[in-house]
Amino acid sequence: MIAVLCVTPAALAVARKIAAGLPGAQLHGLAGRIDGAEIVFTDTKSHVAELFKAGTAIVGVCAAGILIRAIGPHLVDKQAEPPVLAVAPDGSSAVPLLGGHHGANDLARSIAEMLDGHAAITTAGDLKLGIALDEPPPGWHVANPAAAKPVAAALLAGEPVRLEVEAGDADWLSHLSFAADAEPAVRVTDHAVMAEDQELLLNPPVLVLGVGCERDCDPAELAGLVRDVLEAEALAPGAIACVASVDVKMDEPAVLELAKSLGVPARFFSAERLNQEAPRLKNPSDIVLKEIGCPGVSEGAALAAAGPEAELVVVKTKSKRATLAIARAPHAVDAHAVGRAPGRLFVVGIGPGSAAMRSPQASAAVAAASDLVGYGLYLDLLGSAAEGKTRHQSDLGAEADRARMALDLAGQGKSVALVCSGDAGIYALATLVFELIEREANPQWRGTDITVVPGVSALQAAAARAGAPVNHDFCTISLSDLLTPWETIEKRLQAAAAADFVVCFYNPVSKRRRDQLTRARDILLTGRGPETPVILARQLGRTEENIRFVTLGELQADDADMLTMVVVGSSESRRITFGGRDWVYTPRGYAKKL
Repeated sequence: MIAVLCVTPAALAVARKIAAGLPGAQLHGLAGRIDGAEIVFTDTKSHVAELFKAGTAIVGVCAAGILIRAIGPHLVDKQAEPPVLAVAPDGSSAVPLLGGHHGANDLARSIAEMLDGHAAITTAGDLKLGIALDEPPPGWHVANPAAAKPVAAALLAGEPVRLEVEAGDADWLSHLSFAADAEPAVRVTDHAVMAEDQELLLNPPVLVLGVGCERDCDPAELAGLVRDVLEAEALAPGAIACVASVDVKMDEPAVLELAKSLGVPARFFSAERLNQEAPRLKNPSDIVLKEIGCPGVSEGAALAAAGPEAELVVVKTKSKRATLAIARAPHAVDAHAVGRAPGRLFVVGIGPGSAAMRSPQASAAVAAASDLVGYGLYLDLLGSAAEGKTRHQSDLGAEADRARMALDLAGQGKSVALVCSGDAGIYALATLVFELIEREANPQWRGTDITVVPGVSALQAAAARAGAPVNHDFCTISLSDLLTPWETIEKRLQAAAAADFVVCFYNPVSKRRRDQLTRARDILLTGRGPETPVILARQLGRTEENIRFVTLGELQADDADMLTMVVVGSSESRRITFGGRDWVYTPRGYAKKL
């Protein structure tokens, strides 16, 4: 996660461009000065400090001094500190303040490129060598980070340094001058070895773990098999590029947990694709061919991911319920370019619509998504947070199509946000997602990682604007009979009237449904008086927001539409005037203590 910090309107355009251009970035804005920020803060110094302590990368489009004063008291361990950058408000320069070798320099270069500015890199290794030995290319692993500094110092001083490449290649180091015989050394290896004095060990991502297992295999069994084989073969975990298997295992916890524990991607192949590897298998199985459609999972998956020039360095090895094979590629494996990844689906409630009422978790989910699916109005409400994303929008009434599209996109390995207003689990699409999964059981959706992200619901927003009407027992009822028969709705209304609940009405009136609200009013009047306060909250959190109060006896269909939340008080609810405006609250019983 990257926090793009903006404190002045003059820097907002640059901050927005950075936030839109960096994956996983969110715009953080100072309250009262910055419009449309995903995260709003009131105290800049404390906000920056909290972000820093939480390990969040910080890009401040502001003076460097603001950031330095905020993080200064919290500097402890430079190996664990997140990148911190200051960017000129006009975008002319990007300056890494901390974490140059932990992402800040790369961030500065990316920002400078998108803004046509200058990256003010100050770390000596990057300036003279053009690389940072302790920040190798993606997928590479530094086995002994402490050795990077003296080896880099020797290179900077022009002293001879030896390069040994035992696995893969080291093209990213090809511009440096190495000696054939020297004491300081850079050793590129996929083996787990003890480093010699002044020796930097780098593990290239050349190993692929191909795994198979029975359904519901204990994750500890598969992890133990991998651990034992790596130890027996003296192979370095840091050289593992990915975990690979057949696509019917995309939802297998043992496989997914193994990849997560190793910190590498899990990639999957169809049985048809693995069948193409049959000539290279050392241990083909007719049983596996009959059950799955390919003669081997672990060996086939390892070879498919590692590429046509790869070789098996560990043939199929079994435990009671799992199998493992390891293939070595001659070059670094780009794990994200092979096979298929499990997709991610965020079912996101974005609240009423304004960025100020959107939760940080919702903003993070939208930022993490490559594709946004939703009703056009809801996607528009995201504003700059939707920039750079692929939009898939549809009209009202196409809810099933939206949910199915989101699942299909996630099934393709994409990261998808299915956007709902309010809360995703309250009269929104979260339940439809799970209903489709249960009813249709589409195998293409297998392995999709689903996260339901809550949002500020319309009833919460309406209650907050009006005072405290739902501070005691309440219920919600949708008056739409498109999905629920009116007879059922009527029974619920009668129960709410008898129990004297505060009632929050969703979907109160539409162009086609003109009488449900008044019929609901009449039912509630059997249990509470006509003077009962009613809140009419329309377009909450948007520029057209309007809050009105009427009594239950006055309530008419023309008072509401599909963009209105109607909150009917209980017999205990009170309407009072304070501070020049009206409020509604429902006592909870504190009067007995007062």
